[in-house]
Amino acid sequence: MKILFHHRTASKDGMDVHITELIAAFERQGHEVRIVGPSSHAKAEFGEGGGLTSMIRGLLPAALGEILELAYDVLAYRRLKRAYLDFQPDVLYERYNLFLMAGRKLKKKFGVPFLLEINAPLVQERQIHGGLRFKSLANWCERSVWRAADAALPVSAPLARIVEQAGVVPARICIIPNGVNLQRFSASQNNDKTRAELGFEGAIILGFTGFMRPWHGLDRVIQLIDERWRGLNVRLLIVGDGPIRADLEAQAKRLGVEDRVKITGVAPRDQVERFVSIFDIALQPSAVSYASPLKIFEYMALDRAIIAPDQENIRDIVSHGVSAYLFDPDDENAFSSALDILCHDEKLRTRLGKGARAQIETRGFTWDENAKKIEKLTQELT
Repeated sequence: MKILFHHRTASKDGMDVHITELIAAFERQGHEVRIVGPSSHAKAEFGEGGGLTSMIRGLLPAALGEILELAYDVLAYRRLKRAYLDFQPDVLYERYNLFLMAGRKLKKKFGVPFLLEINAPLVQERQIHGGLRFKSLANWCERSVWRAADAALPVSAPLARIVEQAGVVPARICIIPNGVNLQRFSASQNNDKTRAELGFEGAIILGFTGFMRPWHGLDRVIQLIDERWRGLNVRLLIVGDGPIRADLEAQAKRLGVEDRVKITGVAPRDQVERFVSIFDIALQPSAVSYASPLKIFEYMALDRAIIAPDQENIRDIVSHGVSAYLFDPDDENAFSSALDILCHDEKLRTRLGKGARAQIETRGFTWDENAKKIEKLTQELT
C-alpha cells in the first residue's frame, strides 16, 4: 500500500517512538510511506521538545496559543493536500491532535480512506493540565475529527469508550495498543558492565524510564530507600528527565541516600535498552486511566519484573501474578507493600519477568503486529 502518514508532533519523545516505530513496521511489511509533519520534528534530537514553536507558545496567552494552533491547521492542510496529489496514497493515517482538522478536510474533499490514531482525549487532558480557552470549539473539533474517521484507533478500552461516547459508531472503533520492537529490545544480554559503570553491582535496582512528573510517586521510592531499606542494597535508577528532577535529587541528598539514587537525564534511544536491562523491578507507579504506557511494553520485552497500578488499561496489557505485580492505586500503602514483596522475593521477580516477555509474544504486542492490523483494516475499507 501507499500510506500518507500525517502528524503534528514536533518533539522527539515517547510520541516520536510511536511514530517512527510504526512507520518502520509499515515499511518492513513492504508498504510505501510518505510522512507529512512539522519540519522541526525531523531536525530534533531525541529528548528535545517542540523547538521554537513550543517556546513561543509557552510565552503567549493560552487563547492566542490556541488561535495559532488553528492557524497552523491551514498550513497543515496545504501540505497534506499537496502530498496527497503528488503521492496518490491508498490511505491517510493521521495521529490525532487537538485543533488538527487537515485529515478530516482531506477525507471530505477526496474521499481517501481515513484512519485516525487516538492516544488521548486531548480536550479532557488540556482542561485538567494545561487549561483550555475555546472549550466549545475544541470539543467540536475533537468530536468532528473522531467521527469523520473511517476507522478510529484508540490505544485502550477505556479510551475506546470515550471515543464511542463522542458519537463514533462502535463498528468503526478498533483498539490498537502501543507495542515494542523486539529487534531493538532483546532480553538476552549481559548487563554486568552497565551495573559496574553505575556502581550498582550486587544491588536490587528499581528502575523508571520516561519524563518524570509529580504524580509518578518517585519521591515515595526515595523515602522507602531511607525508611525501610537501609539494610538492603536497593538502588533507584531513573532513565529520563523532567520538572521534578531537581526536587528528587535534593530529597535524596537531604535523606543521605544520594549515592543510591541515579538519574541519567535523557538517554539516547539506543541506550534505553542497556539501562532497562539492569532493572530488577521496573516501575510504573501511576498511569492515567486511558493510557497505553509505552514503557510497560519495553519493560516486558526485556523480561523485567513490573509493578503497576491495578486498573483496566493496565490489566489489558499485563496480568497480576503472571506478567506483573499490580497494586491498588486507591490504597496509599499498596505501592510500598508491593515493592517490599518484590524486593525480598527474587524468584517472584524472575517468574514475572519471564511471564512478561512471553505475554509480549503470545498477545502480539509488537509494532509489526500493529502494522498488520492496520493493513487489514485498510483492505476492508478499500
